[in-house]
Amino acid sequence: MVVFAGQGDARRSMALLWRTTRSNDTRPGPKPGLSVDLIVDTAVAIADAEGMAALSMRAVGERLGRTAMALYTYVPSKSELVDLMYDRALAELSTRHDLAGGWRAAVTAWAQETWEFYVRHPWVLQVSQARPVLGPNEYVMIEEALRILRETGLGAGKLRYVVGTLFYFVRGAAQTVAESRQAPVETGVSDEEWWYARSALLTEVAPDFRERFPTLTWLDDEGAYRSQDETLPYLEQEGRDTFAAGLAILLDGIEATVSRAGA
Repeated sequence: MVVFAGQGDARRSMALLWRTTRSNDTRPGPKPGLSVDLIVDTAVAIADAEGMAALSMRAVGERLGRTAMALYTYVPSKSELVDLMYDRALAELSTRHDLAGGWRAAVTAWAQETWEFYVRHPWVLQVSQARPVLGPNEYVMIEEALRILRETGLGAGKLRYVVGTLFYFVRGAAQTVAESRQAPVETGVSDEEWWYARSALLTEVAPDFRERFPTLTWLDDEGAYRSQDETLPYLEQEGRDTFAAGLAILLDGIEATVSRAGA
């Protein structure tokens, strides 16, 4: 399920994201029982617990003991709500990583925190990057990554693509883990059952597997696919290991690029 942000009224969405207009809960007199922040926080809680498919204005209203119509005074539609949810969730991320240990240590901390954030809020991964939300916390997230990596001394052109590559990598690695957790819930079949049922059939449907795929076979013989932590489902462990190894390789590549640029 892919959700595209920015489908609501552009002016109203941007005004809500950046809080440039007075909301109903700031008017003089008795405070109403609803606010934009309360509605958004409730929507995030629903998405965290039940996924994006469970999100609707009606579901948010029911959890708050109100009708969907009561929410529209604060948030015009579900489209604007998704934008607000996405940007609200990003506010959890740190904004000032310590550079005392150098840019590599700071990038590692940033990447680990961002990866954990995506896994904690898997619905965020369903909000397509093809249409950015353009909210303040989204810009804060990008600013922090740029601030850290500017310490490398790379020029603006290279820096832009280095940060983009890191974002794509962290997001993709987290998506594997998030989907591996979601699969048993959605299908009713555990990872162990799924892998056993299919991998056991390989020798039957492809008796010449070793000859047809010699490099894959070599990796298996060398123990490359052996899980280091059998308490985790295979794909989750694979995702975690790939993230750690891939991040180290990416950072090595950045260091090599910095060295060449300074040569």
